[in-house]
Amino acid sequence: MSVSPHAGKLPDDCMLVNVAHLVTAYFAMKPDPSVSNQRVSFGTSGHRGSSFSCSFNEAHVLAIAQAICDYRSMKGIDGPLFLGMDTHALSEPAMTSALEVLAANGVDVMISADEPWTPTPVVSHAILGWNRSRSRGLSDGILITPSHNPPEDGGFKYNPPHGGPAGADETSWIEKRANLLLETKLADVRRVSYASALGAATTHRYDYMEPYIGELGEIIDLEAVSRSGLRLGVDPLGGAGVHYWKAIQERYGIDLTVLNETVDPTFRFMSVDRDGKIRMDPSSSWAMQPLVNRKDEFDIAFACDTDYDRHGIVTRGRGLMQPNHFLSAAVSYLFEHRELWGGGVGIGKTVVTSSMINRVAEKLGRDVYEVPVGFKWFVDGLLAGTLGFAGEESAGASFLRQNGSVWSTDKDGFIAALLSAEMTAITGRDPSELYRDLTNDLGEPHYARIDAPASAEEKVRLKQLSASDIGQKELAGETILHMMTDAPGNGQPIGGLKIETRNGWFAARPSGTEDVYKIYAESFLGPQHLARLQEEARDIVAAALCR
Repeated sequence: MSVSPHAGKLPDDCMLVNVAHLVTAYFAMKPDPSVSNQRVSFGTSGHRGSSFSCSFNEAHVLAIAQAICDYRSMKGIDGPLFLGMDTHALSEPAMTSALEVLAANGVDVMISADEPWTPTPVVSHAILGWNRSRSRGLSDGILITPSHNPPEDGGFKYNPPHGGPAGADETSWIEKRANLLLETKLADVRRVSYASALGAATTHRYDYMEPYIGELGEIIDLEAVSRSGLRLGVDPLGGAGVHYWKAIQERYGIDLTVLNETVDPTFRFMSVDRDGKIRMDPSSSWAMQPLVNRKDEFDIAFACDTDYDRHGIVTRGRGLMQPNHFLSAAVSYLFEHRELWGGGVGIGKTVVTSSMINRVAEKLGRDVYEVPVGFKWFVDGLLAGTLGFAGEESAGASFLRQNGSVWSTDKDGFIAALLSAEMTAITGRDPSELYRDLTNDLGEPHYARIDAPASAEEKVRLKQLSASDIGQKELAGETILHMMTDAPGNGQPIGGLKIETRNGWFAARPSGTEDVYKIYAESFLGPQHLARLQEEARDIVAAALCR
């Protein structure tokens, strides 16, 4: 994909979303449920869309909120629902719509007492805190966020009582029910006015910030960070955690500079991503250019995406670390410095995350739990304490408290960012230097993702491939060791194909939103071998789809 001439630069005014038009479209435009892209559709991170394309409008939110109320009733979930939102322009109107439905259904709702925004990991932490030692009156949560997506997008996620992303059973039921409500013109949606919802006895103001920040010392050694005197920098990227950083700095006495506390739904302060879109992606070197440009001012710096479930780590020597590099260094560090984690605690990764983690795990003598794409697959392991760390290549991760108990079952950008500071304080080397030590010992991987065109029919066939559809015995000059369409950790379909050799692998998965399929590939033999892996991957998939 070609690089936009705007990439890495601040956006021109003509590139900014018209917030007034966007919000007007949210209330004024009505989706047609007979049109597939105007229906409710839960992907790996909930329902997402834009009011401009009639894929995220008031009707969608009312239907999904009512469907969640119906699901709670069916499952006997009668504790409080923790409701949070990020700083996207559509999040506040969606929060308003959702609260009107929740109040009408008599759901006890916890909304933020002071801060208007609530990060995703803070909601997960609150759910788990409420449900600890409870068997009845369990809580759950709703996150109104499209994550790092462009400013014109909106999103809606449901977290059941386990605190993490809803699984397929929950989302398929909610999606089906919500679409039925759309088809019947919301006839069965219960709703009160916003004023009535705010004043309802079931609507409660909750201090999200204090319990979360107060317990951060249980997962990160912030005393060591404070003693070290490290100069830390953070760019909140205008996201939901913007005001948490100052409170963290004051509570733990760390030298942390917050670079920009501006919240603006146009995100005009973001540099443009590779494709010319504004995207609050902390793993993109283009989007992170303003922070990277200031890397020499700090010993280490970091950022999180809009709902704070992703992280980006910036070091003096390397600039923005690739997500796989930081995840690998974090795994190595954590399992060498968390003495209270049991010997049987494993490492969770998705099938498209770097196999450097597998090599690190082998060196540590730890098992790897490899699952399909989606953080929902790590929830049970984190909750039970059998996974010490869980991460995915898109810069999302969570891990256990220092004593081995669960912290969150959703991705947490705060703790990943602060871990980078702990790693530097304890070892005297920043995470990029620690990663370089790993490559010197275990080999240096080269990783990339590319897209290839695919029709809707081809994407369906790709999902349905089996190992018997592949005739090759070698890949890029090496014997094929494993060929899988199901993840080795939990046996669930990966929605595509992965082929591994001793020194490389590729995985092919269809896109959920575009007429392409994604090829992830990694080589420990250098960039030329990586290019060969990618070329042969395209040929193998094309031949399999033609059978």
